[in-house]
Formats: sequence, C-alpha cells, structure tokens
Amino acid sequence: MGNLHSLMDGFSIALTYQHIFIMVAGVLLGLVVGVLPGLGAPNGVSLLLPLTFTMDPVSAIILLTSMYWGALFGGSTTSILFNIPGEPSSVATTFDGYPMAQGGAAGRALTLAFASAGFGALIGVVVITLLSGWMAGFAMKFGPAEFFAVYFIAFAGFIGMSSGSAFKTVVSMALGFGLATVGMDTVSGASRLTFGFDNLIAGISFLIAVIGLFGFGELLMTIEEGAKFKGVRAKLTLREIGSALAELPRYWKTLLRSSAIGCWMGITPGGPTAASFMSYGIARRMAGNKAAFGKGAPEGIVAPETADHSAGSCALLPMLALGIPGSATAAVMMGGLMIWGLAPGPMLFVERPDFVWGLIASMYMGNLIAVVLVLATVPFFAAMLRIPFNVIGPVIVVVCITGAFTVAGKEFDIYLALAFGVLGYLFKKLDYPLAPLVLAMVLGDKAEDAFRQAMISAEGSASIFWSNPLVTTMMLVGFVLLSLPLLSLARRRKPAATALAEQSA
Repeated sequence: MGNLHSLMDGFSIALTYQHIFIMVAGVLLGLVVGVLPGLGAPNGVSLLLPLTFTMDPVSAIILLTSMYWGALFGGSTTSILFNIPGEPSSVATTFDGYPMAQGGAAGRALTLAFASAGFGALIGVVVITLLSGWMAGFAMKFGPAEFFAVYFIAFAGFIGMSSGSAFKTVVSMALGFGLATVGMDTVSGASRLTFGFDNLIAGISFLIAVIGLFGFGELLMTIEEGAKFKGVRAKLTLREIGSALAELPRYWKTLLRSSAIGCWMGITPGGPTAASFMSYGIARRMAGNKAAFGKGAPEGIVAPETADHSAGSCALLPMLALGIPGSATAAVMMGGLMIWGLAPGPMLFVERPDFVWGLIASMYMGNLIAVVLVLATVPFFAAMLRIPFNVIGPVIVVVCITGAFTVAGKEFDIYLALAFGVLGYLFKKLDYPLAPLVLAMVLGDKAEDAFRQAMISAEGSASIFWSNPLVTTMMLVGFVLLSLPLLSLARRRKPAATALAEQSA
C-alpha cells in the first residue's frame, strides 16, 4: 500500500501540462532516433543530455525516459519495413516482421509490434512499482560469477532453443565471440586481433555490424532476387489496425512469457537485446507450427517486442535502486542523475521521493503516449513500401552509410559495414543464422569480463560458479538448455536404430 500511495503522489507530479508536453516531445524525438540506424537510444539520450542541465531534475528525467520509449518503439519501424534494425534490440523483430511486411501485411506487422511493445512496457513499469522496495537486497547478491551465469543462460538458451542446426548456431556464435574480442583487452590492456589496423583498437562497434549484416546484406539479396520489394503494394486501413489489435489477445501466453523474460533480463544485466533474442528463441521452440517462424509468424513479432520493452523498462529499476544500470541507456541516464546532483541508490527513494515516483508515474503516461503516436504514424511508414526499389534502394544505402559514419565519425567504419554486408549475404546463402552472431557480439565482451573477474577473485578456481545457491541454479539452468539439442538428437536416433534392428531381424 505504501508504494501505491507513493505512486499516486507521483501522478500528481507527472500529470501537469508541462510534463505531458515534455513526454510528447520526447517520444517524437525518440521515434526519429529509433528509426535512424546508427543512432539508437544511448546516443540519442547522450545528445539530449546537455539540454537538460538547466531543467528541473524531474522534468529532465521525464524528457530522457520519454525519448527512450520513443526510440524503443521507433526501432521496430525500419526493422519491419526494410530489415534494418533501428535499435540493437530490434534485430529479432526483423526475423518475422520483415517477411510479414513483404507479404503485404505491413500494417498488421507494425500494429502487432507496437501493441505488444506497449503491453511489455506496461508490465515492466508495474514490476518497477511493485519491486522497487526490496530490489536492493536481492541485487546486492550479484557478483561477477552471477553476472556471467546470466550471460551463460542467454547463450545456452539460444543454442538449446534453436529450431535449426545446433552446429551452425554454435559456429555463428563462435564467430561473434571472436569479433567481440577485437580491440584492446580491458584487463591486460593488450591489443587483440587488430592485425595492425589502428582503427580496430577501439573494437568493432555492434551497430556497424548490424548495419552491414542486415542493411547491406539484405540489399545484396534483394538485388540478386530481382531488385523488388515483395510488399510494394501493401495497403493500410483503420480496419487493418483494429483487426491486428483484436488479434493480439490470441497470443496471451506469448505476451506473459515474454514479459517475464524481459523483466528478468532487464533487472539482471542481460538487457533488452538479450531478452528479445531469448524470448524469440523460446517462442519458436514452444510454437505449434515452428516452420512458420522466419516467414512472418505473428508470435515472432510479439515475443521479441514484448520482451524488448519490458526489459527496457525494468532496466531502470537497478539504476534507481542500486546505482547499477541495466542497459547502456540507463547508464547514460545515471550520469545525468549525478550531474543534477542526485545519487542513485536506496537513499534516493528516501531523500527525493518526488523525483523517483514522479519518474515512475511518467513511465505509465510516456508509454501510453508512445503507443498512440506510433500507431498514428503507421500509415506514413507503411506507405514507404509502395515506393519502387530503384528509388528506395539508394535511399537505404545512404541511410546505412550515414548511420555507419555517425557511430564514431570514422570513414573506416563505412568499409567495415560493407564487409559485414558481404558476410551477411554469405550467411544467408549458406543458411547460417545471423542472430547467434549478433548476440555473441553484444554480450561477448561483457561475459568475458565477468568470467575473468570471477576467476581472478577466486584465484583461478572454477568452483566460484557453484559457490552459492543463486549462481549454482543459474549455471544448472544453462547446462540444461545446452543439453536440449543432444536430447533431441538422441530421441531421433532411437526410432531409427529400432527400425534398423527390426529390418535386420
């Protein structure tokens, strides 16, 4: 009841004309940031942060979080329409969102994405409201070993839940791990796999890889197939939006399961990107019609979008309660709190309850405003599919090149994105999955740092990963997920061996 009373006080702060205007402006800015590949929520919030120095801290954090919601929603747009993720966490949405748009159902795909994203965000904010009181005691139990166990579950889950070849998944993930190690070692300071290129000392940006793999790679595939968008004639009506919204309750199991995954990965250091990949893999594994995934399955859109936004919301909880950001954007926001003279952590709830609960109340309103605005812009974005490829193709090239250059302002990154485009084309031709490679690039360096820190603290003993019930449970879950492909192989071989024995008899 104490949290509910505090939330009501927060609504009295958030529901003012000034703050509602700030929410609308922030969401619109976030939509632009999310749609443009190469910017992303962390960069957008970083660019906007200097403008908040003269603002009241409550108004400033409402502006930044509203932009965050808009960026998360906007990242789905280019993922579905052009197979170019505007946000790293929108990569999994491309797997079924783009094929559905190509099939002439762009409006349905966008509406399903936005509506399920709004549901996931709402669940995430509810979790923040309910759990903010005792979050500090739980998360203080996390050390390097626990962090590594969370990443291990993400990797093992993608291998175990994959419906394709487990071997190809492992190969793709191994390549991603290799790419994640390029650059300067954070522990020893030595350069790794730079091959004499000074531009690689800082490592390979994940956004550069995504722009190349999904942007240029898809362009090469489209040119090979005849340089045509299959969804050029897609049309959109209000009836289509209403039909997609009415369809959403049919996937209630996927919504609830993906929300739970997203909340867990947001509170722990998994983050929205890992949550979207894991949710997609589990949804595909548990689906009755697995063959539909990758061809425009509605669950393939609902699952990653719900998990992405619930994780994005919950990532702010450890930042507020402990001063431990759950995502890159949360880390930027935490820097803003310090600049405004606020110290993130348990005492923030005591010293500045107006700030904390005003922010939480604004998250309810900000997500609602974001859903309304993105649904209002669906006709504009769906109309893009009617533009001929010989017009939109060069535009996509310019957007990709601009996005690649924007990441760090280096010409080298443009050539790197082109190289990843060729790699993405080869992966698709050889039927190797791109998702494990992307996941490994996102989390590989973080998992390595957590593993090495844990081993250093344990003086080289791997027993630290079994040192307490929490980390032991998470490691066991990871090994169970890893064993699923072997169990499936054994089940397939047993009937074959039985049939062979019967034939011999």
